[in-house]
Amino acid sequence: MAGGRPRGFDVDEALDQAVEVFWRQGYEGTGISDLTRAMGINPPSLYGTFGNKEELFRKVLDRYTEGPARYIREAFEQPTARAVVEHLLHGAVDGTTRPDCPPGCLTVQGGLASAPGAEGARDEMAARRRMGETFLRARLEQARIEGELPDDADPDGLARYFATVHQGIAVQASGGASREQLHQTVDFAMRVWPSRVDA
Repeated sequence: MAGGRPRGFDVDEALDQAVEVFWRQGYEGTGISDLTRAMGINPPSLYGTFGNKEELFRKVLDRYTEGPARYIREAFEQPTARAVVEHLLHGAVDGTTRPDCPPGCLTVQGGLASAPGAEGARDEMAARRRMGETFLRARLEQARIEGELPDDADPDGLARYFATVHQGIAVQASGGASREQLHQTVDFAMRVWPSRVDA
């Protein structure tokens, strides 16, 4: 069977290298030459396989979600809303302070600064962060309906608060906060969890 010239590189491995470059340098600070050097490919191979820089970045975000940030998906598999939030926040601490990865979070680090022309990548990261908050709000609303949270609990305010803590963990980790300090911060943050008083 006739076909094109086979690729001389492993796509998943190349994506993993791109994840690290974008994570360490941010979207705006990463150039095509940085990517091709790290991925071990030439520009035509990059464009032919992954598209332009913005298209590659979307693939990198997907790869990151299934790899270092898979704790987010695992958090929403927890049986209670409180366990969801605890797993999410403690998972963020572990994920942003891994010794084998850059500090912080790709979706926060990647778009803290962006110049004209990088709006697409910045908007993509913001949309993903908003989606996480939306899922969390829905889970907290379900918890109120099911009686895990008191009737006067505010799922919207709680979701916004815990999403802010979640993103703040990444910023603090990138600034050098230790894993122990950040786990302690999560424990403090969980003190706002509303308790039922009718038990």
